[in-house]
Amino acid sequence: MIKRVENELELAMFNGIWTTVWREKGYELEFAEHVLDRFVVMNEEGYCVGTSEIKPYDRDSSPLNEIAPFRDHPKVIASEGRVAEIDKIAILGSYRGKGNMLPWILSSAVYSAEQHDMDYFVSLLEPVFLRALKISFKVPVERLGERLFYKGDYVVPVLFDMSAMYLNKQRYEWLSNPEAINTTIEVKAGS
Repeated sequence: MIKRVENELELAMFNGIWTTVWREKGYELEFAEHVLDRFVVMNEEGYCVGTSEIKPYDRDSSPLNEIAPFRDHPKVIASEGRVAEIDKIAILGSYRGKGNMLPWILSSAVYSAEQHDMDYFVSLLEPVFLRALKISFKVPVERLGERLFYKGDYVVPVLFDMSAMYLNKQRYEWLSNPEAINTTIEVKAGS
């Protein structure tokens, strides 16, 4: 299940999950002040085990533009104001490959894009994760450059076509219904 982060306790759990994963992988921690959405993903028992964060993207001032040429991509230019950044896609190590955690995270991203009327998401992804998204989940994602070393790992700059997903939901069997994003459940810290 997916839960939008709405209070300090949920934010603390959100931060606990992604920082645990980032430290495990040797990444530098980077906290965002301004976000559109933050989600925690819960397993069947209601424990928070994963995260995703959607942040505003600005062609003129986004720090991502210093890493890769996002601002120069024709789709980003044409969709001014309808592009966001997805970050902090994380699943606690003991839950990776178990259950439907990644489909829930992807569903939270599609839900957020539709709610905020976003056409595209930009991001930096691990090459292996990018391959899984393209092959296993058929996510419409475009590489915007070669892999590069950034804050502790090799990443690939990418552009997600979010409107292609929320306008064609029937093509994505892993996509969860927006009603599954529950705002009234009790969340539990991951074990």
